[in-house]
Amino acid sequence: MTTETSEGSGAAQTGPAAPAKDGKCGIGDSHIHRDDVRRIWKECQSESLWYRALPLSLTGMAITGALIYNGTLNASKRFGYFPKLALAGILGFALGKASYASTCREKFQKLGPGFGPGFGPGFGPWGRKPDFGPGHRHCHHVCEECKRQEAQATAQVPAQPAQS
Repeated sequence: MTTETSEGSGAAQTGPAAPAKDGKCGIGDSHIHRDDVRRIWKECQSESLWYRALPLSLTGMAITGALIYNGTLNASKRFGYFPKLALAGILGFALGKASYASTCREKFQKLGPGFGPGFGPGFGPWGRKPDFGPGHRHCHHVCEECKRQEAQATAQVPAQPAQS
């Protein structure tokens, strides 16, 4: 990231601590790249299907089929064994997908501060409390440019005498 300094000296700062054009600090950047989110989302969908949903669905259907074959469950006179097998498959699929949610949550939490322990309800920029302090919003690092601007602002404000 290369930007011009505000003093107009023409010198450019590079590196993660250089302030960006929009005034955000590079080190405290809580932006999570969409490619990372998309990659993890696809991994979660694929792994939840192959490792949880499909095995539970097939197992549920096999057990239901065996119970119908043994006579423990009766097949419907009108529709046969299909509705019970379909229900067992759908329930197994749903339970498999739901059981993988905590694993996916852990993967998203590894991305960064935007997916912290509060990931879920209230997650996103509206779920955060504003961070008003030195530096930029959501930035815990104060870059050199911010320190200079703060020093200039405090130097320009005259000290007010204490009134008794």
